[in-house]
Amino acid sequence: MAKGNEARTRDDGDLAVAEPEFVQLLTPDGERVEHPDYSVDFSDEEYRDLYRDLVVVRRLDAESTALQRQGELGIWASLLGQEAAQVGSGRALRTQDMAFPTYREHGVLYCRGIDPIMPLGLFRGVDQGGWDPNEFKFNMYTIVIGAQTLHATGYAMGINMDGKVGGDDGEAVIAYFGDGATSQGDVNEAFVWAGVFNAPLVFFCQNNQYAISEPLERQTRIPLYQRAAGFGFPGVRVDGNDVLATYAVTRSALDNARHGNGPSLIEAYTYRMGAHTTSDDPTKYRLSEDLEYWKLKDPIERVKAYLARESGVAHEFFDQIEAEADEIAARLREGCLSMPDPTLTDFFQHAYVDQTPQLVEQQAQYAAYAASFEGEQ
Repeated sequence: MAKGNEARTRDDGDLAVAEPEFVQLLTPDGERVEHPDYSVDFSDEEYRDLYRDLVVVRRLDAESTALQRQGELGIWASLLGQEAAQVGSGRALRTQDMAFPTYREHGVLYCRGIDPIMPLGLFRGVDQGGWDPNEFKFNMYTIVIGAQTLHATGYAMGINMDGKVGGDDGEAVIAYFGDGATSQGDVNEAFVWAGVFNAPLVFFCQNNQYAISEPLERQTRIPLYQRAAGFGFPGVRVDGNDVLATYAVTRSALDNARHGNGPSLIEAYTYRMGAHTTSDDPTKYRLSEDLEYWKLKDPIERVKAYLARESGVAHEFFDQIEAEADEIAARLREGCLSMPDPTLTDFFQHAYVDQTPQLVEQQAQYAAYAASFEGEQ
């Protein structure tokens, strides 16, 4: 059986281009491979559940993109192509672990048991997210690039101070960000603090090759995971389109953190198949040949190939999952369209847990201002 950490090559015209080494347990053709340091031991049912997660998450994302194109959402940040990185890492989290997302971690949100309608309230402008971070151990979406890594570092330092690390039942934290965010000062400051204070934190970088229009070579001269060494903690690169490898690497890093062994950096090597957001046009800055090349590495198709070949899963199962995903997407659309328009004065009530006297005054002033227009044509 092939090893999952060997260098690979791709044919790019007449030029053979070396691909990066990374941890891999499932090839793009759906072949299971071994790795000396990482493995998974899933039952047939668990493999099927992972496939279902991947399909449902992609279908929900496609429906959300369609809703934006039809004017029902102000904007949407698609995860197309990154399903394995998100489902693999999301399923690796234990119940007590805390996640700090960007604005694209819809797959992780789904894995944490949050109703997928919740982020649509944010992108529709109805509310500011709507879920309880403490209940689901999943923080609110963060729009400011890289800021969530500092939030995660502070939270992880607090876990240390509370004595909640050091055993199998210890807590761990994961912070998500993209390759472009590695150039932000916030992310590098988070690396410093997490390393110095031995925070139980996994930095999870989804390297999707582009920071909006800026390619990876504009961000770094070395592989991103190697940056961890400069801050005093380990780094590893995983095939971000391989849900099995992503699960194994993330679970290992989280368990290492919860036992008090400090932070680590995971670089999930993947590709953003769609636009950065629905306000972006990727045809302006990348080649269609690259897109076609990455389609051959599709995270869902490799699991489907594995299930069909190794587990003998029949076509009826795949058809059933597609139909189930369509039903869930239909409910998402219905829920989005039925969202009530917000009352603008409500936003004053949700800025703080307890409304301040200043906000009470400002709310009253705004209400009087809005009322002055009543009766006008």
